[in-house]
Amino acid sequence: MTKAIHVNNCATNPSIFNSIISIARQFFCAVAGLESEPEGVRKLFGSPIGVLQDKDLLKKAPNGELLVLYLIDSGAMDADASLYNQLLKKCTEWKRLKEGRAVHEHFLRSRFSHYTVPNNTLINMYAKCESMGDARKVFDEMPERDMVSWTALITGYSQNEDAKEGLVLFTEMLRFGFMPNQFTFGSVLKAAGALENDGTGRQLHGGCVKCGYEENVYVGSALVDMYARCGLMDEGKIVFDKLSCKNEVSWNGLIAGHARKGEGEIALKLFCEMKRGGFQPTHFTFSSVYAACANIGALEPGKWVHVHMIKSGLKLIAFIGNTLLDMYAKSGSIDDARKVFDRLVKKDVVSWNSMLTAYAQHGLGKETVQCFEEMCRIGPEPNEVTFLCALTACSHAGLLDNGMHYFELMKKFKIEPNISHYVTVVALLGRSGQLDRAEKFINEMPIEPNAAVWKALLGACRMHKNLELGVYAAERVFELDPHDSGPHILLSNIYASAGRRSDAARVRKMMNQSGVKKEPACSWVEIENAVHMFVANDDAHPQREEIRNMWEKITDKIKEIGYVPDTSHVLWFMDQQERQERLQYHSERLALAFALINSPPGSPIRIKKNIRVCGDCHTAFKFVSKAVDREIILRDTNRFHHFRNGSCSCGDYW
Repeated sequence: MTKAIHVNNCATNPSIFNSIISIARQFFCAVAGLESEPEGVRKLFGSPIGVLQDKDLLKKAPNGELLVLYLIDSGAMDADASLYNQLLKKCTEWKRLKEGRAVHEHFLRSRFSHYTVPNNTLINMYAKCESMGDARKVFDEMPERDMVSWTALITGYSQNEDAKEGLVLFTEMLRFGFMPNQFTFGSVLKAAGALENDGTGRQLHGGCVKCGYEENVYVGSALVDMYARCGLMDEGKIVFDKLSCKNEVSWNGLIAGHARKGEGEIALKLFCEMKRGGFQPTHFTFSSVYAACANIGALEPGKWVHVHMIKSGLKLIAFIGNTLLDMYAKSGSIDDARKVFDRLVKKDVVSWNSMLTAYAQHGLGKETVQCFEEMCRIGPEPNEVTFLCALTACSHAGLLDNGMHYFELMKKFKIEPNISHYVTVVALLGRSGQLDRAEKFINEMPIEPNAAVWKALLGACRMHKNLELGVYAAERVFELDPHDSGPHILLSNIYASAGRRSDAARVRKMMNQSGVKKEPACSWVEIENAVHMFVANDDAHPQREEIRNMWEKITDKIKEIGYVPDTSHVLWFMDQQERQERLQYHSERLALAFALINSPPGSPIRIKKNIRVCGDCHTAFKFVSKAVDREIILRDTNRFHHFRNGSCSCGDYW
């Protein structure tokens, strides 16, 4: 009853494939002794017979194995190398590792097992399914390899975060006398970029030139990306400019490189040039530009880019949605960040972590707790980053019980705390006023406390004015990280707050003698797509007179409603009047005065500062928000402060 048919190129020939399915239907009926086709068989093979999709290659037989393999084993059809190749390609496309292994096993028993092309497809299938051990085994057991074999395995290592092994294999390939092609160069350049190894990258660049591939758009784009990942943007730009034919990938490499270096303005400028050149931004382009905007807190340009993405029709898939969410959060618009999160097509663990991080950065502890609980209920399983976000939010908001509960909950999820978790718990305990408990926690840590742990305790001692423990914590930090200026400043502040100005001066002198430099404070504000930067007592701005006059007027206003300067934040030996004057021209105050002059009445004001905002400026900003009836959003190194109607979102717990 069985009929045999040769199935060469069957996957691309519908009439042949339909014949296979017709034979299979007859075969099943004959084996079962049936005169007509039952409903189950019709469901298995689909109906009508004349319409057969490529996806039918991976249909299952009643016994659970692949139908095509079942038919071959049953003698209903003959196979050839091209059929195995088509099956493996389909497994690769759909990332079906289990089915791919079944085809591989069947292929090894066939007379075609020594054929090079299906073996190359096997290597690619395993690499795409992230099973590099299997890919390497196939490669090692091949009786004969060609250029595609080497390139497929090198590409696999490069794409599966084993760049070092990819480069080793490339060297081995050259020893065997194979000449790399454009795809080989593309993969090894990606590997060199991943390792940020510009020495190897430059050698590969020389090889590209010798082989005549430098101006090839595929290789050229890989070169741009390699130099960008190594932080060598000038070299990357030279390669980019030499490309006679550019594509979206080459633009993406350049834009992403500047975004990673924190050069947001350049990344935005390149994005505009890319659009003017007629190139269509991809998901990767938008993701890089959002990251660039997030880094500099550029909300308006970020919104403009978001509009372009909506107009392009690209879906808000997880990875681009996560960077968009992060952009809105870091630009001070937590409400827009939440809207993006709610509209994500599919939320992965990074999406949830991004939203938790956003809430934590904005000091919204209760919202973070609610989001964490929602994730545990309906989302993916939390990971170590999730718990770090939750602990950070609890530390910022003073939610001691919640934070300690989450730290213990990590055991339930079999997550081992790392040093970052311990640092956050120390900050949580210390900021809550439980300094003795924080010290005890440090002493009982199962891992050696590093400088960051002691810095967290030192910061808490500054907050609660505990001089003795603060000095002890500072000494530990000086031993572990003597070149960081932050702990010296904190200790100096603790001494000054305790009225021990000679000790504060001694710490400053020690800094100078040790060559420890304090990072100069600066603040910046964006007005009409232009960024204006200020330093303390800034007299270089073209509007300096207007700015100072505005701040003097604002100071008089806020004093009328209760503002009293806190001169304990000025650590110099001078009289009260001089200390008050020194406070008045901190960089964030000048940025605020400038924004009040140059922004529309009633609009939110967004200011960024490169170090922690001082206590008196924090108090002044609260009064200003009430006096001028404006929302002021200040982003410093630790968090966001939202000042509205005389109060701050941090609840003065910072």
